[in-house]
Amino acid sequence: SEYTTGVTTNGTPGSANAYTRIAVAASAPTLYYYCTNHSGMGGTANTLAASTLDFDTFDVSTASFVDSFSIGGQDSNPNGLAFNDDGTKMYITGRSNDAIFQYALRTAFDVSTASYTQNFSVSSQAGNPSGLAFNANGTKMFIVDFDGDDVNEYALSTGFDISTASYTQNFSVSSKETSPQDVVFNSDGTKMFITGNSSDMVHQYALSTGFDISTASFTQSFDFSSQESAPRGLAFNLDGTKMFMVGTTGKDVNEYALTTGFDVSTASYTQNFSVSAQDTAPKSVRFNNDGTKMFILGDTDDDVY
Repeated sequence: SEYTTGVTTNGTPGSANAYTRIAVAASAPTLYYYCTNHSGMGGTANTLAASTLDFDTFDVSTASFVDSFSIGGQDSNPNGLAFNDDGTKMYITGRSNDAIFQYALRTAFDVSTASYTQNFSVSSQAGNPSGLAFNANGTKMFIVDFDGDDVNEYALSTGFDISTASYTQNFSVSSKETSPQDVVFNSDGTKMFITGNSSDMVHQYALSTGFDISTASFTQSFDFSSQESAPRGLAFNLDGTKMFMVGTTGKDVNEYALTTGFDVSTASYTQNFSVSAQDTAPKSVRFNNDGTKMFILGDTDDDVY
């Protein structure tokens, strides 16, 4: 049968920048691959037990500051951060202007090479935009609104080009969180996560149709209050076995281990990493695709670190 767990596709096979990414869990069965167009092209994809690998990826204890980029010229109250799938585009939500700001990165996931390109107003839907997220190919954008206590969904006719965005629908999270700060999805969009600083929790929702918030229903929550009283940003590693939360009280990134990927009920705290030397009001945390780079959006100096 077809293996779909952790599989992300982008573009049309054979076209420029098209790819298929497979994040294979250690518990995955033996995988076989083949070409549908050429006979005899295929083989076995072997995976090693996780205990035999030692990569300093998605491990905040190995983090060290590298560089920063100022976004203060666009907004003086930044709150959300996102990248496109290959790290050549970066996005910031700004509360001062109620807009999304897009940047081009000459070198993928290198914020020192960023330059501002365009913006998109969300003021008609979000009076205080906080976190933002995209689906895998950038044809859907999601903005969580601090004022409206909801997630707003937009359709993009050109993936990751916010100038082509149009509002489609929203989903209220007010029954669980009245100060929502960030929104994150699992890889196929069948799980959505909201964090905020009224409940000091992360709330998990199931989506019967991936990346369609009209199909969302609440499932469970996890309490951050033992580590942070003002959680702001949220992120996961590729298979959802690690969760990261940044907050403005502790001014640090807190790391959690999940025994079942993307199931917050199985989370337990492991360690933290202070970012106070760079910014005392960290609002968002994001990683590059392999977890060798971590990015913090700071509101004190209006920088991405």
